[in-house]
Amino acid sequence: MKGNSISEREFKERWSELHGGADTEGVVGGWLSFSYQAARVCVALRISPNLLTLLGLGTAIAMGLSEYAAIALLLLVISLFFDGIDGSVAILRGTESKWGELLDSLADRISEAFWLYMGWRLGIPAWVVITMWTIASTQEYARARLASLGHREIGVVTPTERPVRAIFMAFALLFYIFDIPGTVQLSYAFLALLTFSFIKVMRTASQVLR
Repeated sequence: MKGNSISEREFKERWSELHGGADTEGVVGGWLSFSYQAARVCVALRISPNLLTLLGLGTAIAMGLSEYAAIALLLLVISLFFDGIDGSVAILRGTESKWGELLDSLADRISEAFWLYMGWRLGIPAWVVITMWTIASTQEYARARLASLGHREIGVVTPTERPVRAIFMAFALLFYIFDIPGTVQLSYAFLALLTFSFIKVMRTASQVLR
């Protein structure tokens, strides 16, 4: 079934299937219900998933280049919205594709580079920013490589998944907007958490491939 003919229950089942049987209750279920309704509007307006991906990338780039922290925060939220519903639109339209997955993955990596560029502009040391991006990108590459080897999911959710990385960036912006000290210390703590997450993913990947 395609388009608006797919029910919310069927949408959630398909989403769960694409995410290795992930739970669709609680907060995730609430987001998926919202995403389903937003995606229906996009389908009705004939907005393609790839266009939403590119809109998310464009707003992320604008966020990284913004001269105003408050506007950057708003652009971050808008970018995450576009990024969050592109896959939902693909499910409703029945147009999930390898090209769409690749485009989405590339857009995510570029977007996060601009997030962290903004972080550097807020005062986070360059070496921390570069290390954060490298760890996050390598972790996501490892997951994608495992998928190409036939392991769709590796059965581990880390404390620094992409939404959490976005929350870190939002806090950095809020600290700057309200002149709250501690942005650099926050970045050190998050870098440590990223490192822990990376080790967790690699250990799990090693077990899966044995």
